[in-house]
Amino acid sequence: MRTSTLPKGFHAAGVAAGIKKDNALDLALIVSEVDCNAAAVFTTNRVKAAPVLYDQQLMSAGHKIRAVVINSGCANACTGPQGLRDVETTAALVAESVRCAPEQVFVMSTGVIGVPLPMDKLRAGIPRAAAALGNTPAHLLAAAQAILTTDTTTKIAGDDLSLTTNGEGNLRTARMLGIAKGAGMIHPDLATMLAVVLTDAVVPPEVLRRALEVAVRRSFNRISVDGDTSTNDTVLVLANGLSGVQPTPLEFEILLTSLCTDLAKQIVRDGEGATKFITIEIVGARDEAMAETVGRTIARSPLVKTAFYGEDANWGRILAAAGYSSAPVDPNRLSLWLGSVQVFANGAPMPYAEDEARAVMQSREITLRLDLGLGNASATIWTCDLSHDYVTVNGRYRT
Repeated sequence: MRTSTLPKGFHAAGVAAGIKKDNALDLALIVSEVDCNAAAVFTTNRVKAAPVLYDQQLMSAGHKIRAVVINSGCANACTGPQGLRDVETTAALVAESVRCAPEQVFVMSTGVIGVPLPMDKLRAGIPRAAAALGNTPAHLLAAAQAILTTDTTTKIAGDDLSLTTNGEGNLRTARMLGIAKGAGMIHPDLATMLAVVLTDAVVPPEVLRRALEVAVRRSFNRISVDGDTSTNDTVLVLANGLSGVQPTPLEFEILLTSLCTDLAKQIVRDGEGATKFITIEIVGARDEAMAETVGRTIARSPLVKTAFYGEDANWGRILAAAGYSSAPVDPNRLSLWLGSVQVFANGAPMPYAEDEARAVMQSREITLRLDLGLGNASATIWTCDLSHDYVTVNGRYRT
């Protein structure tokens, strides 16, 4: 599903502004040729970074968006009134460089918490980013690279939607593309992740908002790396309408959910220190919320995650995690599979070959399926294992 072609009317750039110590790309800029309808979802953490507070006001006021600026290396979180002033200055600098109003600039930051933005570097870097804007795959890749922190790879996904637009059966195509960053502090209700989705489809603001809420609930809110939720998490979708193609609300929701799921899985696969990609399928729940609760609890269990890292089929940890979730599970109705190997059925262990279970655990990608035996609802959660390298990455993150 991945493509590197920007939707019509969008331009991107990524430059090294000197925020990161290694002079890597650290400042991304995305600009639309025309005003965009916008919708966004933000972190549920009560400690919110200055750009999140600023962007929430933009969305509440219903402003059309023309530009998105994202810096990495500094989160501008827990920086007090100065942090908010710095966001406003950043927006003004972008507005001047790309010739739009400051309230049309969406600002994101990611990196170390508690450090003020180096505004001298942004004052120099933003005009350079504006001068570097383009619509080639190379421009997109530079922007995707510039938003990374501990990520080891870029996250890009895209797809096309072709619709018959007149009685003669002619097709017109709208394009959707997204970039994201995230590798640690990842857990439902967003995480240390940023995502920007662009489309040239015609999408009314209310349709955009509702589709994003559904897409995020079924994608970014169903992943977990380490159980932490950050201060800066933001998912933004922009629609400039330049394709002239207007999908139905359901068509757009399906496409957006598919794209966000692709990006979410990429984040988990790049989890800090991860060696396993784990799909948790919860079935037989009374409702979807119950399935999500059980799946999320299993996904954030350190004991479950370390067992996957050690390739140990210690399936009792999975059942224990389901049991201490807030969901009213019935132990006598639980059934569990590791891959194709059933290890537990209706509240009792199953006879199985240990070597078969071990072979499942040795795979790079593993699916566990837990049937709650209570209904017909289901949910899928994606997570990874917890390795020694996770501690190495985060033990000295700031220094």
